[in-house]
Amino acid sequence: MSADKANESLILSALAACRAKLSAFIRGRTAVRDDADDILQEVTYQLIKVEQPVENVAAWLFRAARNEITDRARKKRELPLSFYDDDSEEDDAFLEDELAETLFGVPQSPEEEYLRELVWQELDKALSELPDAQRHVFEKTELEGYSFKALAEETGVSVQALLSRKHKAVLYLRTRLHTLYDELMQE
Repeated sequence: MSADKANESLILSALAACRAKLSAFIRGRTAVRDDADDILQEVTYQLIKVEQPVENVAAWLFRAARNEITDRARKKRELPLSFYDDDSEEDDAFLEDELAETLFGVPQSPEEEYLRELVWQELDKALSELPDAQRHVFEKTELEGYSFKALAEETGVSVQALLSRKHKAVLYLRTRLHTLYDELMQE
């Protein structure tokens, strides 16, 4: 087996391992399911075409997905929900990228595995502090891959109300997990 074929095989197996979580990540940030499918396909294509070796394929995929979502949002002159609030957009985007990589990436060392477990524990604690309605919409859209439309149909709650609840959840979780991030960066 040639080095290129072996490398392609490794990339495809890493993609398969995180495809469901990546798809849920993308769907949670796009309003139209076809757009989410297009983004997933584009990111997959970009990964296959990348010329440099990729150490952490999952982290690369999540970063590429966020970049593609942002690029498409700018073209439409609409901003994704996670960018609707304060002035620290770049800091928040960086924090969210780091958290996504830690939570959904493939750990490369025991330290990364420990960090992943720690972040999941803190996320679980933070989610438990949210009002039930906010926690429910966040978990369904971010962790289970529901679209807002599907969730609205399932719950009977309007898409606008679900967006509002998720926005409040994101603001709280961002603040709550930023504290953890700051503590980890000081160590």
